[in-house]
Amino acid sequence: MLKTRFFWKLYTGYVCLILLSSLIVGGLIARQTEQDSLEEIQRSLEATTTLLRHLALPSLKQDNTSPSPPEKFREEIRILGQQINTRLTVIQTDGLVQADSEENVLVMDNHATRPEILAARSRGQGITTRHSNITGLQMMYFALSVEYDQQLIGYVRASVPLSTIDQRIAYLRSIVILGTAVSAGVALLLGFFVARRFTQPLTSMATVAEAIAEGDYSRRVDMTRQDEIGQLGQVLNYMAQNSNQRVEMINTDRNRLKAILAGMIEGVVAIDQEKHIVHMNDAAKSILRTVPGQVEGQRIGEVTRIREACQILDDTLRNKKKSKKTLRIPANQNQTVQMHASPLQNSAGETTGVVLVLHDISDLQRLERIRRDFVANVSHELKTPIAAIRGLVETLLDDKKVSPTIRHRFLNKIQNQSIRASSVVAELLTLSRLESQDDLPEASSVDLCEIIRSHFQVLLQTAEEKGINVELDLPKTAAMVFGDEEALRQMMSNLLDNAFKYTPNDGQVWVRLKKANDNAIIEVQDTGIGIESKDQDRIFERFYRVDKARSRGLGGTGLGLAIVKHIALAHGATVTVESIPGQGSTFQVTMPLNEVR
Repeated sequence: MLKTRFFWKLYTGYVCLILLSSLIVGGLIARQTEQDSLEEIQRSLEATTTLLRHLALPSLKQDNTSPSPPEKFREEIRILGQQINTRLTVIQTDGLVQADSEENVLVMDNHATRPEILAARSRGQGITTRHSNITGLQMMYFALSVEYDQQLIGYVRASVPLSTIDQRIAYLRSIVILGTAVSAGVALLLGFFVARRFTQPLTSMATVAEAIAEGDYSRRVDMTRQDEIGQLGQVLNYMAQNSNQRVEMINTDRNRLKAILAGMIEGVVAIDQEKHIVHMNDAAKSILRTVPGQVEGQRIGEVTRIREACQILDDTLRNKKKSKKTLRIPANQNQTVQMHASPLQNSAGETTGVVLVLHDISDLQRLERIRRDFVANVSHELKTPIAAIRGLVETLLDDKKVSPTIRHRFLNKIQNQSIRASSVVAELLTLSRLESQDDLPEASSVDLCEIIRSHFQVLLQTAEEKGINVELDLPKTAAMVFGDEEALRQMMSNLLDNAFKYTPNDGQVWVRLKKANDNAIIEVQDTGIGIESKDQDRIFERFYRVDKARSRGLGGTGLGLAIVKHIALAHGATVTVESIPGQGSTFQVTMPLNEVR
């Protein structure tokens, strides 16, 4: 507290005020004391000369030319002057000194030209302060004219040295100075404690305010005073508490906003007027392929090389209007992003930056493409048998003379086409049922070994006809899983049927089932035509065919692998494919063992 400049400023000002007041009061007292002393001496001299005038009247009535005044009168004047400690002088009208209480009149100068005598001659009395040539001291003289029968017969004068007054004034001045010093010392001591008591709470409040400015809102001022300073301390405590609540609210909102932005699949980028990044969530970093590390505070052009994103931010910042663009990422032609940029404004309506929202619509476009392909494929798959059936039926109806052999052949074709259309519809219904059901309605404990073994026996005849060598590898113990037996049979049927369809004659098919890490792993490997890498992600889509002409020639609907995928997902399993064109493919299904869901 003693190191604070405010304390010393306050105390120095208080000290200067006390000292200045003490000096002024002391000076005024000394001056007034001096004046009072001079006036008191003047009144004393006036009274003395009045008395002396009555004593000197008989002597002055004598012939002033008498050179020898009575000695008795001189002695009386001397004795009286010694008794009252005042120099007394009787002067004739011609200026000769008749009697003096301190000096020999025979050696004294003529006093007719003394200032006090001249004043007494003209005004009846005179007073002056001057240096005495006889005594060598500063003296005060008071003279009165003496008249008899209205005629001036002489003068009487009383004088005292001013050294007495100086001594008295010095004494009084010392007393005043001592009293002033004591008073000032007491006042300064009291002022020290008053200043400390005044500045101590201010220092405490300054410390608390500094802590609040640095973010420590838990500090409070310990204030018990009820005056204005106490009210200021209470207001500061209230401000700290209110600021703490507001900061906590702001931090909560900011953390909530950060969590929301971090959890968004859309990318969000905010920049200021200087194009420095204020915020960028992880989704935006992934879409814009930013440089590694912290990006906040850097310019947008320094963290991404995607020119379109920088351009839309520049345009929005310059035009102060919303804008929208579609971006295709150069590094990945399959990724399409919609960019929506909006200007950020403050409370005054001034643009302070831009926020950019990046929406990856690649999946939407892919799904839209799948939808279009699905509609086209369904239309085509149903249109072909329906058109064939219609043509055959119209032929039979129009030609009444069709031979029984041709009629029978047409009816067989109609039957085959109707079976083909029915298969498409049935498999579509199967897919719809698998997608709409969250749980397996007829789930139970099922042995995968039995399911695979039963389907393997059915397909042996087909393998012998095509000359395909088939190898089966099953574990020695049962591989029990929890699932829908009928759905699992359909999954295995589609996998095996797919392998035999696309494996040429004299090819090889392996069917394996193994257990590892509490999972059952089904593998169906063939030496068929294989699948290009660009098609491997799409073969599980509805009606997607790598070679459409060959697939239709083999009688497939294009829904088999889509059904396999959905059955696997319904059982908590995963299905993958590895393939090399011209060498074959391996489909793998991994599902948990003995897991009741």
